[in-house]
Amino acid sequence: MILSRYERMIAKRYLLPGKGEGFIFLVAGISLAAVMLGVAALIIVMSVMNGFRAELFDKIVGLNGHAVVQGYGNRLPDWKSVLAEAKATPGVTSATPMIEQPLLGTFNGRVEAVLVRGMTVPDIRTNKTLKGKVVAGNLDSLTANSGRIGIGARLAENMGLQLGDSLTVINPAGRSTPFGTVPRQVAYQVAAIFEVGIYDYDKAFVVMPIEDAQTLLLLGDVVNMIEVETVDADKVGQILEPLAGKVAGRAVITDWRQMNASLFEALAVERVAMFVVLSIIVLVAVFNILSSLIMLVRAKTRDIAILRTMGASRAGLVRIFMTVGVTIGTLGMVAGLILGFTFLFFRQSVVNAIQFLTGQNLWDPSIRFLTELPSQADPVEIATICIMALVFSFLATLYPAFKAANTDPVQVLRYE
Repeated sequence: MILSRYERMIAKRYLLPGKGEGFIFLVAGISLAAVMLGVAALIIVMSVMNGFRAELFDKIVGLNGHAVVQGYGNRLPDWKSVLAEAKATPGVTSATPMIEQPLLGTFNGRVEAVLVRGMTVPDIRTNKTLKGKVVAGNLDSLTANSGRIGIGARLAENMGLQLGDSLTVINPAGRSTPFGTVPRQVAYQVAAIFEVGIYDYDKAFVVMPIEDAQTLLLLGDVVNMIEVETVDADKVGQILEPLAGKVAGRAVITDWRQMNASLFEALAVERVAMFVVLSIIVLVAVFNILSSLIMLVRAKTRDIAILRTMGASRAGLVRIFMTVGVTIGTLGMVAGLILGFTFLFFRQSVVNAIQFLTGQNLWDPSIRFLTELPSQADPVEIATICIMALVFSFLATLYPAFKAANTDPVQVLRYE
């Protein structure tokens, strides 16, 4: 919108409070603050929702792969041939045998449900989700038949385990005797404690070399599943379609969307719902801009009539009042961006401060899965929010701008 020199001067004067117009300026200031809060709320909530999904995806997929080839009855006897076929499938970047079994763990009279995961030694040392998440000990010390394991931080906390302690893992499917089945109990030394960041994993995971897991579960040379990663997680079904045909009758392929369908679908629905609901805040702010401009037009009726008699065009008046409204919306949008990104930068500190002041646990990992409030800003979403705020602000200026342009100077000045 190109303004002439006098139009810029008048628009600037209308943005500042004149004599007896403090209330109009107050309403305009409230409108700016409302736009700021609406934009900030949208940016904060959408970034947190995106961060929540991204964190869950990275950590769940990081531990479980993009898909798993699981044998019927949780046993895959000919896993070596399946592993070779998986690695030969175009689009597959890695395939690793794995064992996963829920069991019981005991230490000093405390018993907890644990999820034993047997992984190859190279996979334990290079896994992106475990790597860098070790809070005590070293995963490199986990070698085949070493009797050493790594456990989640919450599991260690719940059972009082520390490095060097022995966790006894109980396998109910033990050896048979004349008096019945005797559960198999094996003691392992805790050599590493890790914190993935997902509560359900940190409270149950017991990681050990796959050879130790086979011995514990009396599997022999058998695994439960093969973890597969592909070049594109969103196209995992299409990539693994040829492999599904080859392993039909021996195993079933389950990708990350099927394993966590309800969780990610709920996040997607909540994300859309939050965007729609919070957009109403921006819409309400825009109505404030509309009301402040209507009041401004009413207060400046005499000035508008004089400008019309001096040769100001209707289009010029439209541009002046549109500029005033859009400027308020733009300033509110910029302030909202600053406020939103500032909150996101200090988000965990804000949560901790509120928890300290109220004495309430606002972020319970057992309920919210993650140990910290996540965030991931999406440039496309942020651009959409900014454009939406500007469009709403522009639309709010149309009625008062055309109302000012249609002012009849003769009728106004007749009684002056």
